[in-house]
Amino acid sequence: MTEVLFYHLERQPLDTVLPQLVERCVERGWRTVIQTGSPERTGSIDNLLWTWRDDSFLPHGTAADGDEADQPVFITDEPLNPNSATVRILLDGSDISEPASYDRVVCVFDGRDAENLTAARALWKRLSGEGCDCTYWQQDERGKWEKKAESGKPAAD
Repeated sequence: MTEVLFYHLERQPLDTVLPQLVERCVERGWRTVIQTGSPERTGSIDNLLWTWRDDSFLPHGTAADGDEADQPVFITDEPLNPNSATVRILLDGSDISEPASYDRVVCVFDGRDAENLTAARALWKRLSGEGCDCTYWQQDERGKWEKKAESGKPAAD
């Protein structure tokens, strides 16, 4: 069963959260695809991962770099999986048509963006209805991620 994690950005921006998520995927040896909402956003995420920290290297690439199948992390605005990823990170309200082809899908959304929030809610409803194991995460005051809800269970508060 595909595990789907919904990360609700409220306390930290995507530019802080995404590199941390990607770093964990790389550390665990998980091949990953990051799906953005536009070619421009793909470029900005590519740049972010190159410049995130001076003491960190996040191996990744885009179609412009070539060798897609060899990239441990591939960034695209298309529904492609050229590197045989088992993890897909969805940004900018991106959708996924075949979640069962991944072990884990991560939807990162900004709760202050109405379109992003609406897309995340629709994705939760659809994927939990398809039998995916969905969890919803929010950050506490210290920035620690806390599980707030699971598909099929009431929200915790």
